Amino acid sequence: MKLLTIKVPDPLYAEISAEAAARKVSRSEIARQRLASPSTPKGESLWDKMKDLVVHEDNLPKDLSSNRKHMKGYGQSRAHR
Repeated sequence: MKLLTIKVPDPLYAEISAEAAARKVSRSEIARQRLASPSTPKGESLWDKMKDLVVHEDNLPKDLSSNRKHMKGYGQSRAHR
C-alpha cells in the first residue's frame, strides 16, 4: 500500500477523528472509505449540488463553442485588454 499525506481543514479532521473513535478504527481507514465511495448527504445528487451553476437562459450565442470570434482576448491578462 502506498502512503499519501494530505492536509485537511480542522473541522474535517475533527469529524474524521470522531468517526474513527466511535467505530474504533483508524483515521486512515475512515479516509480510505470516504475516498473510495464519497457520500452524498441527505440523498443529494450531483445535479442537486451543481444546479445553481447551470445557465438557464437562452441568451447565449448558439455557436459559443465553435465560433472563434467568441475567444478573442481569452487568456490575456485584463491589463492588456
